[in-house]
Amino acid sequence: MSLPSVAYFSMEIALDQSLKTYSGGLGFLAGSHMLSAGYLQMPMVGVTMLWSYGYYDQRIDHTGNVEVAYIRKYYDFLTDINVTVEVDTFGEKVKVKAYRVEPEMFGACPVYLLTTDIEGNSEWARRISHRLYDGDERIRIAQETILGIAGIRVLQQVGYNFEVVHMNEGHALPAAFELLRQYNGNLDEVRKKTVFTTHTPVAAGNEVHWVDTLLQGGFFAGCSRERAIELGGENFSLTVAALRMSRIANAVSQLHGLVANKMWEWVDGRCPIRAITNAVNLHYWQDKRISGDDSYEKLLATKREMKVKLFKYIANVAGKRFNPDVLTITWARRFADYKRAWLILMDKDRINKLLDENKVQIIFAGKFHPDDVMGKEMFNKLLNRSHGLKNVVVLPGYELSLSGMLKRGSDIWLNTPLRPFEASGTSGMSANANGALHLSIYDGWTVEGTFNGINGYAIEYEGLDDEMPWEERHWKDHECMMDIIENQIIPTYYNNKDEWARMMRQAIRTAEAYFNSDRMVVEYYNRLYKPIAHDDPSAGEEKKEMNISETPTFDAWTYSNIK
Repeated sequence: MSLPSVAYFSMEIALDQSLKTYSGGLGFLAGSHMLSAGYLQMPMVGVTMLWSYGYYDQRIDHTGNVEVAYIRKYYDFLTDINVTVEVDTFGEKVKVKAYRVEPEMFGACPVYLLTTDIEGNSEWARRISHRLYDGDERIRIAQETILGIAGIRVLQQVGYNFEVVHMNEGHALPAAFELLRQYNGNLDEVRKKTVFTTHTPVAAGNEVHWVDTLLQGGFFAGCSRERAIELGGENFSLTVAALRMSRIANAVSQLHGLVANKMWEWVDGRCPIRAITNAVNLHYWQDKRISGDDSYEKLLATKREMKVKLFKYIANVAGKRFNPDVLTITWARRFADYKRAWLILMDKDRINKLLDENKVQIIFAGKFHPDDVMGKEMFNKLLNRSHGLKNVVVLPGYELSLSGMLKRGSDIWLNTPLRPFEASGTSGMSANANGALHLSIYDGWTVEGTFNGINGYAIEYEGLDDEMPWEERHWKDHECMMDIIENQIIPTYYNNKDEWARMMRQAIRTAEAYFNSDRMVVEYYNRLYKPIAHDDPSAGEEKKEMNISETPTFDAWTYSNIK
């Protein structure tokens, strides 16, 4: 049986530093998906937006605080395929032009980029494709409308006969409504073609808009108000509608599968939610000098070389000189409050002692949403505090290139989300692939891939799932983390280099064995795009509706306290 042809819709796709069509983790994951699909020569194309100003450029201003800057991007390596379609949104007929990233450019499958920033559109319409995740609600709705509806129409115009539409998060939901229009309202036909990935249990990541605003934006592609409410509610939930309009959906780790099924169990008519654990493209992220088969001496020497390169960058950007022989801990990801960048600094006396004695060096990096006042304030507080701390630096401009450099040059990759809000958290996977050990809250993919004393360290303790005030949770997590750093990590790093190198080797091997997006893409084909149970005509209804995420592949514990 031939593989189905797939159209993968995502609001952001990170293929290369030179193409600013991403903001963070979701884009990094989508980029790995496209790269592995290309490497494996799977029948797939990507569909995303061509952002004229990217997400934003982050830098430090003359006052010493972080600055959000928008700089227009120009690209000369995209193929103009001479295709333009038209989409109705907020009372305007908006022209959408398509470009293509050819496979030979980055090694990915073909990716189509959509832009409204062209002659013939109004200034407002041109703004739709200016900034990724624009804070203006009408612009945001128009962006999603363009991605989904124009994306379907462009693929049809170029003659790509997709058998599956993969909506990577709810942003692409208008694609399902465009199919519903083309199938004259037959939802069963839409479901045959549509699958959906949900990425987060955090409320802000599951978009909700008033149904009439979405109607005005053309989000429903002509679907009636009544039908839209049936699918997503009057206060319309993109995730709920996606679950009702898809044949099957997936969560992004085994734990997230449990959380998502509990979270959305109230949704009548929803599709099954399976669990397919995220992964990263090792051909892109792993340094060619490092391998799980290297000797201990070579592993340690290679890591030191990578640290020296990173520290030269830090000295140039921030004026701080780090020592490649000092244990280096990195926290680098999106600056969202639940990710708790500040957790390691909670007890000032305790962390200052380690810093002053040159036992540890700490690097922070990441971006916040430009309209996230709390995220920006958190970044600035850390930045200003770092100026007075020895061996601490906060780096601006967290994009693909810096991310790769940090993962190569770190000894410990720190992950401190408030559990259970981290659905997956892929950055630690690519850090592992470069011999950085994971130190993480027992959440997301950590449950599956970080094994205490074998390839990293997990922050867990008795009563981990008990209900407690957040302030108490923060202190318990901090205490456990600091105990691990002081009593396990530091003694091993400085006094037992062979043991440290052994753990590095196992971290690399774990990443290579399972957390490689080549595995992930094959699993998507087998379990989402062409589910084996669905393809078996002899399978009974019970088998066809089997929910894999209810029988997870790990048995460390069951998440029974999700409310």
